[in-house]
Amino acid sequence: MNLSFESRARGVVQWSLTVASVLALSACATAEPSGPGSPSATAPIIAPRAALDGKSADTSVIPDVAERLQPSVVKVITDSGNGSGVVYTSDGLILTNAHVVSDTETLQVAFADGQRVKGTIQAVDEVTDLALVQADRRGLPPARFQPELPVVGSLSIVIGSPLGFENSVTAGIISGLHREISGSASKGGSLVDLIQTDAPISPGNSGGAVVDGAGDVIGISEAYIPPQTGAVSLGFAIPSATVLDVADQLQRTGRARHAFTGIRPASITREIAEQLKLPSTDGVIVAAVVPGGPAAQAGVQPGDLILAVDGQPARTPENFLAALRPHEPGDLVVATVRGVDGAQREVSITVTDRPATGG
Repeated sequence: MNLSFESRARGVVQWSLTVASVLALSACATAEPSGPGSPSATAPIIAPRAALDGKSADTSVIPDVAERLQPSVVKVITDSGNGSGVVYTSDGLILTNAHVVSDTETLQVAFADGQRVKGTIQAVDEVTDLALVQADRRGLPPARFQPELPVVGSLSIVIGSPLGFENSVTAGIISGLHREISGSASKGGSLVDLIQTDAPISPGNSGGAVVDGAGDVIGISEAYIPPQTGAVSLGFAIPSATVLDVADQLQRTGRARHAFTGIRPASITREIAEQLKLPSTDGVIVAAVVPGGPAAQAGVQPGDLILAVDGQPARTPENFLAALRPHEPGDLVVATVRGVDGAQREVSITVTDRPATGG
């Protein structure tokens, strides 16, 4: 599967193993009379469970939802491109994708009322591809986030400025949950545990809002598979539960904590499977182990095969990394490992915090 992936600096760039296209969404935001001194100025708005419109695909709500949400979705303008962001707090904190703001020296945030202000990158998390930007403006209308996962088949609305067409609205349904994009793990920023939607999205959508029929943000636009690969409306978003967790950590400490095993996972090719006399290419080969890291201390060696994590099959590197996503540093992870000698064993790995410069 080929994917095209949009970076901030070049618009669209090519991955070597998978040609990826990452979305960048841009819309704008207007002001509301809540100042930086109000109790909600520095806190996101979380939708109550009762607000979840999970079982409805009623398209008649789209105009109202679009009208209410467009002021809370902004355009993020960088040195050589643009993406989108979502108003996270009323005091000017904006959520966007890390790749939208990477490697830029100047940054502006554009709002629905036409105003543009300076933006400053506050914190970035490359693992989940999320970032916080501080806009030089207060009294903004924050979006409301729904941390509950949507129901497959329910309404999905994407708002933004694909290819520069500002305040565009597209709609579809939620097509799937817990999706992984094959090949993404080879580049470090693995795209795992994503929401899939058929709402049309294009380059220019990254960092923008995917919302439900209640007008709550259920995800941040992340990637799509382009039509030239034979795909029809395959788009992906980071679920709001992940967004809220990472954004809270970035807001409080400037970085997010992620479970780290000290393993560099790689796919099992047909050649490797034939050489090792494996029945299939399912599984993950340990391409490298960090000396002294959690896996090394547990006895995992380069060349070992990881077949499962916590009893769940790990058929690809993306499966392996997705299995780690819910864990926190200090947790115990049990991996089913086939050693270089062919013997299979259970290995207990106590994960640590992912190093700031580590993989």
